[in-house]
Amino acid sequence: MAYEVERIPFHLHWRETSTFKETYAGAMDTIVVEGQHLKPKGASSKTVLIFMHPTGTMNLLPMPNGLAAAGIPCLTCGSRYPHNDSALIMEKVLLDLGHYVAYAKEKLGYEKVVLAGWSGGGSLSMFYQSQAERPAITATPAGDPVDVAGAGLIPADAVLQLAAHVSRAITLTEWLDPSIRNELDPTDRDPELDLYNPANPNQPPYTDAYVQRFRAAQIARSGRIDAWVHGKLESLKREGRGNEEFSFVVHGTMADPRWLDLSIDPNERKGPNWCFMGEPRIVNMMPAGLARYCSLRSWLSQWSYRESRADGPKCAGDISVPVLVIENGADDGCTPSHAARIFAGVRHDDKELHLVKGATHYYIGQPDKMAEAVRIVAGWLKKKKLLD
Repeated sequence: MAYEVERIPFHLHWRETSTFKETYAGAMDTIVVEGQHLKPKGASSKTVLIFMHPTGTMNLLPMPNGLAAAGIPCLTCGSRYPHNDSALIMEKVLLDLGHYVAYAKEKLGYEKVVLAGWSGGGSLSMFYQSQAERPAITATPAGDPVDVAGAGLIPADAVLQLAAHVSRAITLTEWLDPSIRNELDPTDRDPELDLYNPANPNQPPYTDAYVQRFRAAQIARSGRIDAWVHGKLESLKREGRGNEEFSFVVHGTMADPRWLDLSIDPNERKGPNWCFMGEPRIVNMMPAGLARYCSLRSWLSQWSYRESRADGPKCAGDISVPVLVIENGADDGCTPSHAARIFAGVRHDDKELHLVKGATHYYIGQPDKMAEAVRIVAGWLKKKKLLD
């Protein structure tokens, strides 16, 4: 089925986007974020699927376009942080997503909205729905005011989790290189925790004891960064510079034993020494690595293992609407434990988990696998009376 693409710009005012208006007065009154309405021609569906990633626009992914071609209307949405998460605040992304949900219902006339959490949009959609159903947040983890509780977020009618990860913070922590002992000198390493050091006596296949030690060390490193961030924020406040930020680099963010030992979280992924971004040893230190460039407030909101609230499985426990989880069988980014943890987090019984065997994270060169996933989504929507 053919479909039209309609551009949807939103003008967000500083009162919605910054707690430090006085700092930027005169520089810019508004920012524009953009979404796309993928509307099948001749379709009469009163339900729309909303795809949103904290930083991506989603419109180039195969899944939204495949769903639209199958007659299912979709919105692909951009946040105020397009293609750059160095200053991203997850609580503010919720407000952006809220604009799209309201627009879909109040302007486009859709009666039902389904949040479609793809990849990094998985925990975002769970976070949004949990706050829409049980609004509570009035400040960011750094203590800055953000009125999520009073934003009037409209709950979705269902949630999809498609090749979704558990959260940005948990995912980063499970990829964090715990061998780095000095954040200012990434060459200062504990050789027994350095997966890429051939002199490390611990080699694949790893023992359960070593993996447990490794995971504990990853959490400990995340906690040390937390402590430093809080200390820096407090120092700025004492100096009367509380509105200021500080940027820093996080080295070593692709060191996960599962990329070297396929017996850990096993699936059909390509093989050892590989992840969705390429060779993990190279990705670990490359400029485009996950969370490479951060700000203080952004670290706490999106990357901190202990402080970030955008925890997919935890937020899933607050959700009352139907949930569909789709796991891609050869995913080399979101391995099986992600789907399992999200599914287990949903406390009610109106949930389904489906596996698309052999599917990679993005279905690149796999139109048959994408078509299978589209059929699963369409069938589920019809079963839930969300699609004619």
